[in-house]
Amino acid sequence: MHTNSRVLITGSSGYVGSLLLAELGARVVDGRLGTVVGADVRAPHVLPDGASFVRHDVRDAGLADVLRAHGITCVVHLASIVTPGKGSSRAFEYSVDVDGTARVLEACVAAGVRRVVVTSSGAAYGYHADNPAWLTEEHAVRGNEAFAYSWHKRLVEEMLARARDEHPALEQVIFRVGTILGASVNNQITALFEKPRLLAIRGARSPFVFIHDADLVACLAQAVDSPVTGIFNVSGDGAMSIEDIAAALGKRVVRLPAWLLRAALAVLQPLGLTRYGPAQVDFLRYRPVLDNARLKAVFGFVPRLSSREAFEAWWARRKTRDEGRETRDRGVR
Repeated sequence: MHTNSRVLITGSSGYVGSLLLAELGARVVDGRLGTVVGADVRAPHVLPDGASFVRHDVRDAGLADVLRAHGITCVVHLASIVTPGKGSSRAFEYSVDVDGTARVLEACVAAGVRRVVVTSSGAAYGYHADNPAWLTEEHAVRGNEAFAYSWHKRLVEEMLARARDEHPALEQVIFRVGTILGASVNNQITALFEKPRLLAIRGARSPFVFIHDADLVACLAQAVDSPVTGIFNVSGDGAMSIEDIAAALGKRVVRLPAWLLRAALAVLQPLGLTRYGPAQVDFLRYRPVLDNARLKAVFGFVPRLSSREAFEAWWARRKTRDEGRETRDRGVR
């Protein structure tokens, strides 16, 4: 990392953003990085040493002025809606994911930023019956319109492809990230794992690939001034089947026909009895399984933990947290 690199992180108060802000802040302190600025709609709970913060919504104008003021050379764009909150709407999610990315790219071009690093997702490939067993970066991006996050990642990647043609001076590093696991991560997939029984679709193997949050942060940090650009799948080695996960959790797997689960979710979601709708059936049925060979061979980053090791680390931490909570609830000191 170079002392003349000056980085701005969008979505810096989110889960991954706060970890990356702390990591890059430490590198500013020890002289390996020039500047790191966090940008988000809310300030971080604690601003790390070496970092500064600006309040900015990626949907708004004005980011180019911020980039110029801080002499930013690299933008790490993390801002997106991964797990929508209550009261969220598809229009709002689109405005952040797609319109927000368009404004970030426009600002980077206007301010003469050298590089943009973008977290896409394995969801950009889409959830399809004809997905290959292992997806590589050469496979088409076919995010499903029925699933907002997947569709928006597809639209963002198509936007980035146009930007590569129209603005070749702006370097791009795009990471298609697998399921992130870490000490306090909470998403739609971890919610599934915390149910008393694991739900699966009859006849679908649907393996999962995981990346530990520390590995993802290290990968993003490397991208700030790596000589390599391009598109890379980001996941630990290997995959875990739903049976592997159930065995690790000590839980049973309940397999349902796709039609039955789709019908049940169509009834339960409007009643507010589940956050999942019929579109999530394909989310479970046709998991995109990411091949990370290019990440290792071309980008030069080898995740420290495999998919299984990332899962085991997450589960060990979760059990410790839950046991501590039970102890406190019993009043044991």
